[in-house]
Amino acid sequence: MSYLKNLLHEKIEAHRPRVKRLLTEHGEKIINQVSVQQVIGGMRGIKSLITDISYLDPYEGIRYRGYTLPEVFEKLPKPPGGKMPYVEGLFYLLLTGDLPTESQVGDVIYDSVNRRQLPRYVYEVIDAFPNNSHPMVILSSAVMSMQRESIFNLKYQRGLDKLNYWDPTYEDAFNLVSKLPVIGAYIYNKLYTKTKFVYQDPTLDFGANFASMINIGKPYDDVSRMYFILHADHEGGNVSAHAGHLIASTLSDVYYATSGMINGLAGPLHGLANQEVLRWIQELRSKMGDKVPSEDDMKKFVHETLQSGQVIPGFGHAVLRKTDPRYSIQREFCLEYMPDDELFKYVDILYKVVPDILLEQGKAKNPWPNLDAQSGVIQWHYGLTDYDYYTVLFSIGRAIGVLSNIIWDRALGYPIERPKSITTDMLEQMVGIK
Repeated sequence: MSYLKNLLHEKIEAHRPRVKRLLTEHGEKIINQVSVQQVIGGMRGIKSLITDISYLDPYEGIRYRGYTLPEVFEKLPKPPGGKMPYVEGLFYLLLTGDLPTESQVGDVIYDSVNRRQLPRYVYEVIDAFPNNSHPMVILSSAVMSMQRESIFNLKYQRGLDKLNYWDPTYEDAFNLVSKLPVIGAYIYNKLYTKTKFVYQDPTLDFGANFASMINIGKPYDDVSRMYFILHADHEGGNVSAHAGHLIASTLSDVYYATSGMINGLAGPLHGLANQEVLRWIQELRSKMGDKVPSEDDMKKFVHETLQSGQVIPGFGHAVLRKTDPRYSIQREFCLEYMPDDELFKYVDILYKVVPDILLEQGKAKNPWPNLDAQSGVIQWHYGLTDYDYYTVLFSIGRAIGVLSNIIWDRALGYPIERPKSITTDMLEQMVGIK
């Protein structure tokens, strides 16, 4: 058993009594009230899920295992000469709650490299798709095709103690996390570069190997690490995380669950925001005559846009009440590596003028930019100019958090998810409508 898996086992054994005590001693206590608006409005804000992997703080942003993103990027080990941490270090942190040493990250990288090899049939599945297929369809199908590799499914059919469900789930999850960049790179090259065979470099980490496979040089290895870490998790209630949890709660293996997660991300209300923001900025540049506007000109444009009933994409967040730290980390990268990029100049000016205008007009509870306000611009700068592919990158990152959650769901024996629904008649009766 590897060090990471052995440590995870110890953490699981220590955590199980906490869940048991909550259920046995406090199971009947009421912790939340639900409004009609929440029932009809997609269950937004209802406290009905549990995850220790991440938490979205309104003022600190997303926390991974209690650490803010600035702390994560500061404290996780980094490759020699790299500015961004190893993705493998984040996987270690999400699973255990502990910050790994460089040696411990090295062990995870070594284990992960040995899990990267794709079965030949996965390549054949990808190759069978027409070249005008959507990359998310291919990604979901490629992941689903690997269900036959599930160790959990095999051991479950042979008989497996519930307390040990987490063990083969860990193996499946680690296998899939390790393979996803290879699948993603092969899809990219099939659709966009027409490069048939891509060399996987066993000397490179998660992010650097992905950059190498799609043939983009430095500092795109750091872009990959940054992108995958920023997108890794976002509490348990967003569509992709919840879809993965929901499917896995039936004891479907992680291949079914991750394919469902990917399908959720493909929806325009969830995973497509970054490309929509990029498209809007490019249209804005065209309206400005392909010239970077002054702050006064941008203020005028923003006022006119808001007065016409439109929104400024990339600004505002349902939970956050300050600038999204994921945006700030990307902004620092842009200021260092691509300050003269014309699209980033638009992003920079928008950052300087939009929040004050939104505050002044009372247009948003949080007038600050979110993650999507510039993530597409960074990808565009480094040559990834096919919008549809951005959500594949999102999926690779998000799988790290979703799969970490599923391992812990199995370890703690969480049951199948089954909320109760009611009819409109019943809801009307509850609020006194006759």
